[in-house]
Amino acid sequence: MQRISVLLLVLVVCFATAMHAQAPTPTTDPALKKLSALVGHWTYEGEYKAGPLGPGGKVTGVYDGQMILGGFFFQARWTEKGPAGQTRGLDIEAYDPVNKNFVSNWYLSDGSRFSGVSAVSEKTVAIAGKFLLTGKQYQFKDTVILAADLMSVTERGEISADGKTWTPWVENKWTKVQPAPKK
Repeated sequence: MQRISVLLLVLVVCFATAMHAQAPTPTTDPALKKLSALVGHWTYEGEYKAGPLGPGGKVTGVYDGQMILGGFFFQARWTEKGPAGQTRGLDIEAYDPVNKNFVSNWYLSDGSRFSGVSAVSEKTVAIAGKFLLTGKQYQFKDTVILAADLMSVTERGEISADGKTWTPWVENKWTKVQPAPKK
């Protein structure tokens, strides 16, 4: 009985190895290269506008973007100081080849999160989705426009409590800093 179990185990391992060897090697979608302009270390400053999330005020921050997991995903980590104090965030972007857009998920140190989609062209990232903050859901849309030299960015975001009435929410200017700091 023990011989049969060992033989069966060997056959399963051989079969699994053969199946894995025949599987095509995954390759990253060329669309992911569009995010390469955001790779690196950035600083930003701007302003949150008064609106449904509070009175607004000045903001400064740093943003570090990199391709991760073999280049299949883009990750950004950021820290900012603004009207609500210091906030940290983690953004993960993945390309969806079926819908031909990027799936965006952001997680913030205040417990809020964003999920949506991004359309990425050569110099523009248009983001739209749902922002969940303190148990309330808001619609959010943001446009990031890269300068021709890819060393600066203008960002403008809007927020809506009902999906019909939109309020300016954030305006930032980013500057790419070379080289990216070591962590």
